[in-house]
Amino acid sequence: MNSFEFYNPVKVVFGAGEVSKAGEEVAKLGKKALLVSYEDHGFFVDLLNKVEKLANENGVETVTHYKITANPKLTQVEAGVALAKAEGVDCVIGIGGGSAMDAAKCIAAGVLYKDELAKMVASAHDGSEAVVFPAEALPMMMIPTLPATGSEMNCCGVVTNDYIGKKSYVWDNCLYPKVSVVDPELTCTLPAYQTACGAADTMSHVLEFYLNGLEGTPLNYYIQEGVCKTVMQELPKVLENPNDVAARSNLQWSSIMALNGISQPGDAWTPMHQLGHTISAKFNTAHGATLAIVMPAWMRHMYKTRLDRYVRFATEIFNVDTTGKTDEEVALAGIDAFEAFMRGIGIPTRLSDIDVAADQTQVLADAVVSVSFGADGKMHSHTPVTPEDVKAVFDLAL
Repeated sequence: MNSFEFYNPVKVVFGAGEVSKAGEEVAKLGKKALLVSYEDHGFFVDLLNKVEKLANENGVETVTHYKITANPKLTQVEAGVALAKAEGVDCVIGIGGGSAMDAAKCIAAGVLYKDELAKMVASAHDGSEAVVFPAEALPMMMIPTLPATGSEMNCCGVVTNDYIGKKSYVWDNCLYPKVSVVDPELTCTLPAYQTACGAADTMSHVLEFYLNGLEGTPLNYYIQEGVCKTVMQELPKVLENPNDVAARSNLQWSSIMALNGISQPGDAWTPMHQLGHTISAKFNTAHGATLAIVMPAWMRHMYKTRLDRYVRFATEIFNVDTTGKTDEEVALAGIDAFEAFMRGIGIPTRLSDIDVAADQTQVLADAVVSVSFGADGKMHSHTPVTPEDVKAVFDLAL
C-alpha cells in the first residue's frame, strides 16, 4: 500500500427531508449566495424556489445562474464568474447533478482566480500546457439531486473547455464544499435513464481503482466490492418503485463513498474515465452512459494484464461459478455479466448504440492521447496504456 495523506473536511447533512436545513447551513457561509444549476431546470423548479426561499429566510440574498448544461462548459463557468463578481456574492450553492456541482466549484474558484480561467483546467497531462490549479475558492454548499459523481464530497470538478473541445479536470483542496445537504427524496423525480446512468458512474469510480489501481490493498477492495454490490442490489428497487426512498438513500451514500477518497487512498488516476470524457466532449453523451460503453471494452482488452483481479471481479461481484472453468473463462464470464447488467438497466454499452461509427474510433483515440497522456507517451494505469491500447478499446466498443 502506498504512503498517502487523507483529508476530507466536508460536513454532510444526510437524510430524507434534510433539504429543509439548507437555509441555516448557507447562512454560516455568507450573506449573498450565487445559486448554480441547469439551464433546463423545469423538472425541479420547486426545489430551486425552495432553496432560494430558505436562504432568504435566513438572511442570505440570492443571485441565480441557471445556465449550466450536461457536460458543463468553460464559457458557462466564465459567465457565472462574471455574474458573481458583478453581484459581489460571497458564497456559492450548487444544486443538481455532477455537472451543476462541478460548474459551481469552478465558479467559486474562478471568482478568486488571478489568471484566465482556462489555465486552471488540466487539458493536457504531458507538460505542454501551463496548468495552475486554483488555490482558493468562495465557500460552497452542494445540494445533489443525482447519486453519481460524489462531487458533493470531493475536491474535483470536471469541465469542457469549449474553446478547444477538451473535457478535463480542475483539482485542489479548495474545491471541497464546506457543507453538502444530501436529501435522497430529491432524487425521486429522476427519470429511470438518468438514475441508471448515475449508478453506472458510481460503479465506475470504484472499478477504476479495483481494476487499474494499487495491489495489496485488501480493505480498499472490500469497500469497492461493497459499493458495486449495493448499487446492483438497490438500483432495481428504485427502477421498479421510483419513490423507494430507502433504496435511493443507499444509492446516494454509495455514490459518495465511491469517490470521497475513503475507498482508494493513495490511488489517483482514472484511465477509463479519460476515454469516456472524449465521447461526451465530442457527442454530448451522458457521462454514465459513456462509461457503460467504455468499461466492458476496456475489460476485454486489458483483462490478461491482471487476470487475478478480473477473476476476483467475476467471483466476488457477479458470483460467477468457477466449476470447470479456466481463470480466463471466469474473467470473461464476469465481463459478460457486467455488460449484461448495464444493458439490463437500460443504458448503452456500445458506441453503435449512440450512433458512433467505426471511422470515429481513431478520432476518439487521438483525443484521449492529446488530453490524458504523459510526456512518456503513455497514460497512467496499473499497466501503463499506449495509444494502440486506447484505439483497440474503442474498436471493441463498437
